[in-house]
Amino acid sequence: MATSAVNGVRFQAASDQSLLVYFDEPITLQAHERVVSLLRLLVRRPIEGVRNVHPAYCSVLLKFDALRWTHAELEAVLLEYLGRFENGGLGEPREVEIPVCYGGDFGPDLIDVCAIHGLSLARAIELHSSVTYRVYFLGFVPGFAYLGELPAELVTPRLATPRRSVPPRSVGIAENQTAVYPFATPGGWRLIGRTPMAMFRPEEGSSVLSIGDRVRFAAISPERFAKLEPAWR
Repeated sequence: MATSAVNGVRFQAASDQSLLVYFDEPITLQAHERVVSLLRLLVRRPIEGVRNVHPAYCSVLLKFDALRWTHAELEAVLLEYLGRFENGGLGEPREVEIPVCYGGDFGPDLIDVCAIHGLSLARAIELHSSVTYRVYFLGFVPGFAYLGELPAELVTPRLATPRRSVPPRSVGIAENQTAVYPFATPGGWRLIGRTPMAMFRPEEGSSVLSIGDRVRFAAISPERFAKLEPAWR
């Protein structure tokens, strides 16, 4: 597939009806912010004939009407959009707080995480809930948001053998990321807690979190969990 690069942005034809816009190869904060900026510009001023937009960590895939656009024509329009970054800005990100009951049956891997890093349970909980995370990307299943980055003291590899079923709303960590499983699915992230908060609204077909949001976790007791959970059922 043909590729081109302009001002640090790389375009690649992914198919006869899709175009990839790469902002950087590694996952960087700057690349993420450019992804979010492009998404917001496309929401404000949709491009006729662009049927779907799929963001990732450092790229955006656009599927378009091949009868309306060629790759080169769409690339030219996107370059004009990208030139508006300085004026468009990101605006104020949305902030979301997620209550979490850590450890015990809710977070069966927290003890192992503490043992790996030589941390007390209280210190591990303090670390995880002390950071404001950024929603880099949504994928895997609807509502599954990849959040980064974990404090260095909590960076932990995935489980060697994934679970066949992770309880819904479980909070997990893997490498330098954390996330909440919206549904019961297989998964290899280490489970450190669970939230009573539903992360996906089936009736609306929408995720609670969106790319670019800021997220904080707040530790709660099992009693508080039991009181809050019915509100999100």
